[in-house]
Amino acid sequence: MRIISGKYKSKRISAPKNLPVRPTTDMAKESLFNILNNLYYFDSITVLDLFAGTGNISYEFASRGTETIYAVDVHFGCIKFINQIAKELDLEITTFKSDVFKFLEKTSVKTDIIFADPPYDFEDSKFLKIADLVFENELLNEEGILIIEHSKHTDITSHPNLSYQKRYGGSVFSFFEQS
Repeated sequence: MRIISGKYKSKRISAPKNLPVRPTTDMAKESLFNILNNLYYFDSITVLDLFAGTGNISYEFASRGTETIYAVDVHFGCIKFINQIAKELDLEITTFKSDVFKFLEKTSVKTDIIFADPPYDFEDSKFLKIADLVFENELLNEEGILIIEHSKHTDITSHPNLSYQKRYGGSVFSFFEQS
């Protein structure tokens, strides 16, 4: 994986092969950040990266100047890797080793962007539960958005906070906003 833009533009990061991850492709990530670049000043937002995996999305935000980033993953190896890269690159990423659903139920952290990249084989109901927990617990700041990455085969269009979707190959980014 590589960082697309910012301070560490073109920096390649090699994750250990034994991590249970499917990083967002460079093409999809670049398209996502082009959208976000038109909505936010990266140096003045806070980000919550759910199912953070290798930290791919967290590094991209950090490279672009975001100083408050929270990364959540249940896998110890993923958290260890994110901490290692954050230390090497001097990035401000706070990690939580936690089940994402339990984290969303208990946290009081409010952010501007919540990005969730759960396993593509989740049932649709689990994707919807992420959105439900975010909005029920009011985890977004005003004008904040939730972005869920999922397979083109996942249907979460029934959620009342869904604003729009963008498709990139077999991946879809669903954008949710407070109504």
